[in-house]
Amino acid sequence: METGAFAMAKVAFIGLGVMGYPMAGHLKVRGGHEVTVYNRAAAKAERWATEFGGRAAATPAEAARGQDFVFACVGNDDDLRSVTTGKDGAFEAIGSGAVFIDNTTASAEVARELYAAAREKGAHFIDAPVSGGQAGAENGVLTVMCGGDTEAFDRAKPVIEAYARMVGLMGPAGAGQLTKMINQICIAGLVQGLAEGIHFGKKAGLDIEKVIEVISKGAAGSWQMENRHKTMNAGKYDFGFAVDWMRKDLDIVLAEARRNGAKLPVTALVDQFYAEVQTLGGSRWDTSSLLARLEK
Repeated sequence: METGAFAMAKVAFIGLGVMGYPMAGHLKVRGGHEVTVYNRAAAKAERWATEFGGRAAATPAEAARGQDFVFACVGNDDDLRSVTTGKDGAFEAIGSGAVFIDNTTASAEVARELYAAAREKGAHFIDAPVSGGQAGAENGVLTVMCGGDTEAFDRAKPVIEAYARMVGLMGPAGAGQLTKMINQICIAGLVQGLAEGIHFGKKAGLDIEKVIEVISKGAAGSWQMENRHKTMNAGKYDFGFAVDWMRKDLDIVLAEARRNGAKLPVTALVDQFYAEVQTLGGSRWDTSSLLARLEK
């Protein structure tokens, strides 16, 4: 296989959730690759294969056999172990020299573990969590934070670019996951600040649209402010990354902080605020729903 930006590769994609389904589609359509998919619910894999013209496999091992690159985007560390080193997992069949690219948001610990397991098979492993949410996946404009070896990254980058607008190597195995943790730390505090600002503005009797129009052009401006202030002001919270998923991510963050000694007082507090949102019935609301607990 050539490794140029426009070379076709043999690719597998494991896990066709709200992120993985369109990401695999971009690998086929935009990337022009030959794509085999696996999903725990087989009907979704068959639907994807019909829609995009790829092939559905019955197990992760079958999907991975003979592929140049194997992608995964599943739920958590346990799911990831299941589809890699578990029974009929991808690592049973992954070929020497193949690159496994994991888009799951998982722990740095499991990334290092699977990097070592892949190397034992003569394969490569890149932890490559993404940011940009469902819309980013559907539009193929995700940010991808990678950890692993330079040689494997250089081969994988042109393939990953089918669904990304930014792909960076952050360091050795686990560095991609650690970078994603920083991403979530920054978002947690920022969304809480935006929620408090909108809440304060409403209590003060101000026109929130006018306020945001002005302050978004200054130092307070952010992606969250630009893209979420209108829906937050309207009390609508069904526009992206779910609270349940954010709490999963923050659990990973806080566990890593306990290991490395980082002090994350605001992140820990916002995690508890998200727990309150869950008790309000907001498990599937998007992360901007921190405003809902202030207005209850």
